Amino acid sequence: MVRVVVASDKFKGSLTSAQVAAAVATGVRRVHPDASVVAVPVADGGDGTLAAAVAAGYALVPMVASGPTGDAVHSGYARRGDTAVVELADVCGLVRLPDGLAPMTASSFGCGEMIAAAVDAGCTRVILGIGGSASTDGGIGLVQALTGSEALDTAVLRARLDGVQLVVACDVDNPLTGPRGAAAVYGPQKGASPSQVAALDARLTEWAARVAAATGRDLRDTPGAGAAGGVGFAALALLSAELRPGIDLMLELVGFREQLAGADLVITGEGALDEQTLHGKAVAGVAAASVVPVVAVCGVNKLRADQLAAAGVRAAYALTDLEPDVARCIAQPVPLVEKLAERIAIEHLTMAETGEVGA
Repeated sequence: MVRVVVASDKFKGSLTSAQVAAAVATGVRRVHPDASVVAVPVADGGDGTLAAAVAAGYALVPMVASGPTGDAVHSGYARRGDTAVVELADVCGLVRLPDGLAPMTASSFGCGEMIAAAVDAGCTRVILGIGGSASTDGGIGLVQALTGSEALDTAVLRARLDGVQLVVACDVDNPLTGPRGAAAVYGPQKGASPSQVAALDARLTEWAARVAAATGRDLRDTPGAGAAGGVGFAALALLSAELRPGIDLMLELVGFREQLAGADLVITGEGALDEQTLHGKAVAGVAAASVVPVVAVCGVNKLRADQLAAAGVRAAYALTDLEPDVARCIAQPVPLVEKLAERIAIEHLTMAETGEVGA
């Protein structure tokens, strides 16, 4: 029996990873009705991380927390045993700002509330995905939520997180401050003007000095400190966190490697295959971790065949190959994904069985 593992990220603004997997399964089974198709939704630490954890068997623990501008939002964390998964984007990320960006006021406070709730519930390992942040607060809000105070009290933090391991999914190597820092590089994406970028960088510089004075260590230039508007810095300098590549951490979380036993093909995917894909995104991460052939489905493909091959991807199948109108691809992606999956099944499963092209 043919066995296919579908390990796709979301198609942002169009399909969740679970919906991609369902459409792929439908298409594959049109060619191989008895195929075993296993869905392993993945994410890279940004939005979709919580959904991937739940799809992998973690239980969703709903809660109300502070959104990026302080308004209450319905979110939650995922839990299995003593491990919790917190997605910053879902509680206080850009996706929580439907009415406009807030570069000077957005806070990471809600993320700290989530971590605190998980720890209070008995979790001793917290996996934190920090992609999609709306704030550039250096993690001040997160720290305040954990301490219950605006004062920087490292003793309270140590006691609060005693015996707790914090692992952060982080895919950037930016420092906290300076020309490659959180404000300069990511501030404009969060709506900051040039003058606001300068003001934010000054705030982060002052914050880094306060933390250094309190801890005796200056970690502002540590790779990853600038992640999520400086949440990476707070996690490193004050929470003793371990930073790990997002996709590697998520593949471990969802048990991707365990699902490869007996598999004939892995089908991965994300909305767009481009240069960013090659640097720690889901498709490249899945391909690097797989011991069986990998192909990709996507909305649009901007990579050459040799780039895909170098990343471990045999071929890419884009919705725009079937429908050139991107708007239609976004609005009605399911039939297109199903058709691409049929093509993949023929070219990489049926032909592989006969030793023809595509094997």
